[in-house]
Amino acid sequence: MTDRTTTTRPGIRGFRAGDGPGVVEAWRRSAPADPITPDRFRSLVLLDPNFDPEGLRIAVDGDRVVGAAYAVRRLTPLAGTDLEPEQGWIPFFFVDPAARGRGLGRLLLTEALEWLRGHGRTRVDFSSYTPNYVFPGLDAEAYPEAAGLLDSLGFRTLYEAAAMDRVLTGYRFPDAVARRLDELTARGYRFATPSDDDLVDLLALAGSRFGPDWACTIRACLTAGTPLDRIVTARDPERRMVGWAMHGAFDSVDERFGPIGVLEELRGTGLGEVLLHLVLQRMRALRAHSAWFLWTGAQSPAGHLYRKTGFTTTRVFRVLRRETDR
Repeated sequence: MTDRTTTTRPGIRGFRAGDGPGVVEAWRRSAPADPITPDRFRSLVLLDPNFDPEGLRIAVDGDRVVGAAYAVRRLTPLAGTDLEPEQGWIPFFFVDPAARGRGLGRLLLTEALEWLRGHGRTRVDFSSYTPNYVFPGLDAEAYPEAAGLLDSLGFRTLYEAAAMDRVLTGYRFPDAVARRLDELTARGYRFATPSDDDLVDLLALAGSRFGPDWACTIRACLTAGTPLDRIVTARDPERRMVGWAMHGAFDSVDERFGPIGVLEELRGTGLGEVLLHLVLQRMRALRAHSAWFLWTGAQSPAGHLYRKTGFTTTRVFRVLRRETDR
């Protein structure tokens, strides 16, 4: 029997009802380091208020999905009224291994970019789209062919994001951090699980000082049923909310740590380290085997804190951008 994916050129079109299962299966074949489930595809893509079926370019050979490239622009503002009219994103693309070598990936990406350009987007990022980002960026080590293709299409690296893990087997709350916790508590700082009323201050802190996507993440996970005890908040002696840390915010995965935030003027006081360990302690109490997250600056203060705490880098993602004239 002849494999049609090696003898015919697939057609490309927008997403249609019935494509979902084929997209998920083709994704799994194409990106074995990052398989997706139907539930995640539904929540991250199909239920995204910014989803436009024409932006999800599908390559079909007969009745088989063999590739896709997803382009998205804001139809609903992340905060306020800003639709970021020049900004577009490509959160993911892939080509089935059996259909590679004939320029299909370039064709899919070109169509996705043209679709965004047709909607006035002159700046396109791969792939730091929020609130439903699939990847922080491109793992060039896992997908070198994709890295070369994006480079040839004019995408350039903005910065790198490090994903880190820490095994929690045998975890103990460090004595030095316990002493710092006692010192801060004696000075009037309070660390606690937030009450319902505390969420007003937490969302205001996250949204105003760390970005609207942080507040969206917290709001979405709590609305979906994440327990409040996955969060530890910090208030200063004046009862001002000054920081928090949490886990289980993404896809209800308890072993996924973050986000964590501390007011800039209080960094270096040990507050962030205390919050980090209070959450790790809770994670271990829930019998989490490890703690992991996808995104931090490797050389940032947070990156140094994570390494000090025993986290190690597992993957590095490049956040890429392509800019064109209007």
